[in-house]
Amino acid sequence: MPFRDLPMTLFARPALGLVLLALAFAVVTYWRVTQRQAEALRAYPPQGRFVDVEGHPVHYIQRGSGPDLVLIHGASGNTRDFTFSLIERLEDRYRVTAFDRPGLGHTPRLARRGVTLGDQADLLVAAADRLGLEKPVVLGHSFGGAVAMAWAVRHPEAARAVVDLSGATYPWPGELDRFYATLARPVVGPALAHVIGAWVGEAYIRDAIEGVFAPQAAPEGYAGHIGAELVIRPASLTANAQQRTDLRADLRALSESYPALDLPVEILHGTADDTVSLAIHSQALARDVPSARLTPLPGVGHMPHHVDEEAVVAAIDRAAERAGQR
Repeated sequence: MPFRDLPMTLFARPALGLVLLALAFAVVTYWRVTQRQAEALRAYPPQGRFVDVEGHPVHYIQRGSGPDLVLIHGASGNTRDFTFSLIERLEDRYRVTAFDRPGLGHTPRLARRGVTLGDQADLLVAAADRLGLEKPVVLGHSFGGAVAMAWAVRHPEAARAVVDLSGATYPWPGELDRFYATLARPVVGPALAHVIGAWVGEAYIRDAIEGVFAPQAAPEGYAGHIGAELVIRPASLTANAQQRTDLRADLRALSESYPALDLPVEILHGTADDTVSLAIHSQALARDVPSARLTPLPGVGHMPHHVDEEAVVAAIDRAAERAGQR
């Protein structure tokens, strides 16, 4: 029998079955994502308030009184990273304001793609201005350290000092992370984000948290407090991926302006940090910024504001004192 005369049903039925299976998977995935997003918002609602910046809401938490201090969280994080314990240590002598960066926590993303360090810094500086903050000390952790440095470079009149905590501040060698690069792509990225948002398990999330704290362990209760489920929402996954993928190019341009800075910069970095390199980032920053002082933390990993909170509080106090706030 000629090939062209074979009944089409021999080929159509398997193909139809695959299509129906894929459609069913897509429907169930979308349903699970919707359910999990709703559960995350119920379990981890905003702890603070919102300030409007030209129509864009920015979620913030503000506690205490005294000189202004701003806290900026890292990649995949939110303000809960600071409300776990650090803010309580500071609110007796600072007016502490912690922001959710765009796309994370409860601050909506600025755009699907192309959001730069400068865009983030501009948004947070404008939010701080609308809240009436008076030239704060700005602390940034990890990716937040990059945003804090962009704040200082682009808006030196709006920062009294910077505390760079395990900050990613320089471009680094090697290939881009393929996982985040894929998540940052149009079409493919959102589809993958929905699959992750629907099916990633709690064990994977907790293992990721422990990996960030290594070689230390996460404090008891941290995993339940941080609201990691917020970051597996598809919009947050893709925003986080885009920011991480574009970070190296942003830092290449930003770092050229570091030598011109003259505000106090306190740098803390764990010697056992294998997430952000002490040598590539913090030692280079201490070398290039005349007003920078580096304090290495022996044996500490990527989360010194939980592992060595005393050292972090002391660095904030030093920055404030050097800036004439204390």
